[in-house]
Amino acid sequence: MKRTMMTLAAVAVMAAAGAENKTPAWINNVRLSGYGMAQYQYSGQDGAESNSFNLRLLRVSLDGRIATDWYWKAQVQFNGNTSTLGNSSRLVDLFAEWQRFGFMRVKVGQFKRPFSFDNPLHPIDQGFLSVAQSVSRLVYFADRSGAHPSNGRDIGVQLEGDLVKNAAGRPLLHYQAGVFNGQGINTKDVDQQKELIGGVWVMPVAGLRLGVFGSEGSYSRKGSWKNLQGNDVAGVRRLPQHRYAISGEYKFCDWTVRSEYIHSTGKAFQTTYNSSADLSKCDVNEALGAKADGAYALVIAPVLPKKLYAKVRYDLYRPSASWRTSKTLYEVGANFMFNKNVQLNTEYLRVNDRSLVCHDYDMVDVQLDFRF
Repeated sequence: MKRTMMTLAAVAVMAAAGAENKTPAWINNVRLSGYGMAQYQYSGQDGAESNSFNLRLLRVSLDGRIATDWYWKAQVQFNGNTSTLGNSSRLVDLFAEWQRFGFMRVKVGQFKRPFSFDNPLHPIDQGFLSVAQSVSRLVYFADRSGAHPSNGRDIGVQLEGDLVKNAAGRPLLHYQAGVFNGQGINTKDVDQQKELIGGVWVMPVAGLRLGVFGSEGSYSRKGSWKNLQGNDVAGVRRLPQHRYAISGEYKFCDWTVRSEYIHSTGKAFQTTYNSSADLSKCDVNEALGAKADGAYALVIAPVLPKKLYAKVRYDLYRPSASWRTSKTLYEVGANFMFNKNVQLNTEYLRVNDRSLVCHDYDMVDVQLDFRF
């Protein structure tokens, strides 16, 4: 990670010196940017109460263009805690994209999976304390399968583009499809079988998107486990993962309305990958089952245009596709923009978690976000 930061810093210095004659022309297009999130969160969960300030994350990125047709980006993330893969510093983006044609752009490297409307949104623009539970658990944030936290990303290649324009030149159809390792960020393939992910949405009127997504692949580990007869087995264990999402979003007059349903079929490893030792633990969490689903619906409404917004979200996740263990978040809050670079987000949550003895509890989340 230190080498990554040194490389980013070196490129930034070269960009600043772009006026020198010996500097390549593409350096002039390099941009250094980033954002940070400071957080306060209270949870009243019975037996697990918490009340703490937190450094949620800091991201620093470099991006630019080469020879007009090529766009590239490199981004690293730092967290306030470095005890596990989910909280330690890591490379999140590193890709190049050929953008010559609007109907076909080609992206190669590590980047966001083309699955769901919520996943590709900037964490600040997303508007709530985090992505919806179904997105977090089924799109490689804190994935149900047991994969390490990957911020919704993977390594692969993707095609995407806009098709069928109306008389005013506005696209009516968008597609995206990619081939990925299926193992999460900064990780090579294990089972030599790739994951196919794709989505398509229509835009019949300005601001409206109606889409569907699909994902077919697996998450695998190489190690040991006990078979149904109780005998020790060693090798590569592959857990197929089949997922789909149905999505809708409408943005109009500074309002945002968005809703998605996500369904998953596929088993999960018993141990979540948080350190290298976990990669050889291949026992399956049979109690969790092979199905999960979730849905959310949200509204973000302007109170003072471009300054103050009210927001509500209904967020449901069923880790075993059963109401017996469902977790529902009822969220209400407000976002205040001091200026285009500084934003304060406040949120109250009423939580109903049926997997707990005491189902209901309250949460409060406050975040100060800044961009540079």
